[in-house]
Amino acid sequence: MNVEPSVRVEDKLYYNRYLVDIGQPHVKVRAHTTPSAELLALLKVCPARCYELNDNEQVEVTVDGCIECGTCRVIAEPTGDIQWSHPRGGYGVLFKFG
Repeated sequence: MNVEPSVRVEDKLYYNRYLVDIGQPHVKVRAHTTPSAELLALLKVCPARCYELNDNEQVEVTVDGCIECGTCRVIAEPTGDIQWSHPRGGYGVLFKFG
């Protein structure tokens, strides 16, 4: 039996590249003073870890590195906590292996 060594998701994500569309992010977080439960969930469920709490305890998104999986769209777009759209042509994630 041939057993392949395990590889972490983070290591595989490292091979992807992201072409940033300066000034036109495809994900925006609605202005808020206290994050909703949906925004707080994004801190844990985003596979690329694009969501963080800033010094003011507000959720921010860093779109460079986003793999455009749609997890945040499913969780927080219906509540209006984020705005999500596809990146303009030629921008966004560039998958190395498929």
